[in-house]
Amino acid sequence: MKDFLKFMLASMLGFVIILTLSFFILIGIFASIASMADKKSVSIESSTVLQIKLENEVFDRAPKDPMTFFSPAGFTMEQEPGLDEILKNIKKAQTDDKIKGIFLDLSVVPSGLATVREIRNALIEFKSGGKFIIAYGEVYSQMAYYLGSVADKMYLHPAGAIDFRGFGAQVFFLKGTLEKLDIEMQVIRHGKYKSAVEIFTEDKMSEASREQMNAMVTDFWATALADISASRNISLARLNEIADNLDAYEAGKALNIGMIDGLYYRDQLLDELRNKLGLGEKEKVRTVSLAKYTLVTPATPQKVSANKIAVVYALGNIIDGKGDDRTVGSVNISEAIRKARENDKVKAIVLRVNSPGGSASASEVIRREVVLAAKEKPVVVSMGDVAASGGYWISASASYVMADPATLTGSIGVFGMIPNMQGLFNNKLGITFDEVNTNKYSDFPNVSRPMSDYEILVIERQIEKIYDDFLSLVAEGRKMEKSQVDEIGQGRVWSGSDAKEIGLIDEFGGLTAAIDKAAGLAGITEYNLMSLPAQKEPLQQIIDELTGNVAAGRIEKELGEYYTYYDYIKQIKEASGIQARLPFEVKIK
Repeated sequence: MKDFLKFMLASMLGFVIILTLSFFILIGIFASIASMADKKSVSIESSTVLQIKLENEVFDRAPKDPMTFFSPAGFTMEQEPGLDEILKNIKKAQTDDKIKGIFLDLSVVPSGLATVREIRNALIEFKSGGKFIIAYGEVYSQMAYYLGSVADKMYLHPAGAIDFRGFGAQVFFLKGTLEKLDIEMQVIRHGKYKSAVEIFTEDKMSEASREQMNAMVTDFWATALADISASRNISLARLNEIADNLDAYEAGKALNIGMIDGLYYRDQLLDELRNKLGLGEKEKVRTVSLAKYTLVTPATPQKVSANKIAVVYALGNIIDGKGDDRTVGSVNISEAIRKARENDKVKAIVLRVNSPGGSASASEVIRREVVLAAKEKPVVVSMGDVAASGGYWISASASYVMADPATLTGSIGVFGMIPNMQGLFNNKLGITFDEVNTNKYSDFPNVSRPMSDYEILVIERQIEKIYDDFLSLVAEGRKMEKSQVDEIGQGRVWSGSDAKEIGLIDEFGGLTAAIDKAAGLAGITEYNLMSLPAQKEPLQQIIDELTGNVAAGRIEKELGEYYTYYDYIKQIKEASGIQARLPFEVKIK
């Protein structure tokens, strides 16, 4: 009886402790939400340095999910700015007399090359105003070094290292896993390069897939090296030699070969900043984060104009129905484009596409709205890290298409895939099925049996029809011959550099350049920006989080770099209908 009472009291105490902690955490969360909603203007002192850390992936537009930014340790919530706000902050800092320079506090920068390159170009523009940029890292990942190389001076911790070895791209395959589970993946596709299904059917890259992968990483590496070479005054040949020998991994050697300008401990770095700011030895270096600087009122406020340019963000996998901050829903995005088209104050539209594709039917719903909008006002597509397959489908009919040389685009091809899980059910699990049907194919498609030749033929007809439609819409939108599109199609993925040569895009440039282009095409010089689709308010986001509707951000934080694989399998699992999707899920490292 004593033991029972002890156990019961201990359980009750544990429950009370957990309940109390949960209560305080909820108070912290809602207090943080309130503070986010009440975005009061922040003021900074003179001789302040803008501190830029990019430790988490930079989204084109920051999600408003409060749980993504909540810190249980300090009950704080500081929303990290998206690419749009980062670019605005750098531009604002250039003319802010209180900001004397930028401190790039770098380590690992887990964002795509095109995104980082746009930030880097904004920093180059910032330097043209005569202000300094200093970069420092205890270690530098390749992307961190690429970004930091723009600085006037670049420093490394004496015990640090620079990860500089060239770009690589790794693709995972599940053929062996499916064989162990006795699952056959039934695949129908068009395009010799359409290798999205190869992860299920092969154990290594096909020759066609290897060809496009090699071309892509080679182009991206050449783009990065050209920028580093110009900033650090090191020849391309020498940079490749350094990468081949892994010379930058040793801090002392990295200094000797000119990859950095000094080996500093953090206190020495602060002394360098004091020197730049003209401060005394004991004076504090004042810094402001990107998140807080977002709330600083510009010294010269933007003029209020009746003219607007709508920026529509199409970010993530393309799906039928409603999407969110991480998915391109046919309903949300088509409504956003339509809203911008019907608004007389909106003189031009910028469609920001950062998507590997997805549902072909959803892509066509969105493209139709692009076509209608382009008949009434300029529609400029701004491609981010990736705008491929369905992402290119929704881009092709725009008035003008812009991308970075490091954008991954093209992938004009389609596929369908239905698993035959009869072996898993019958042989592995002992599950059998029986059924009655009114017609011959009432159970089509059915994952518990293999498809018949006729069923495969039906899907093949769909694939060929959708691929033909894809060719036609690209040919019409890009003013090319259909046969010419077929030659560069076949599911082939292209870098932005190659895409410009073959006519898939019109010009190099990022989001800022696309907005400028849209204004020029519309013939306006003064305008305000309108961001679409409208994002949910933090309180609604937290409700969705608690009901399990917005868990992706939390899972991504837990899985880190492995989230890529989880997300890809999840997308394939949830895919319905014919897919126009990037032929692999890969991040350049």
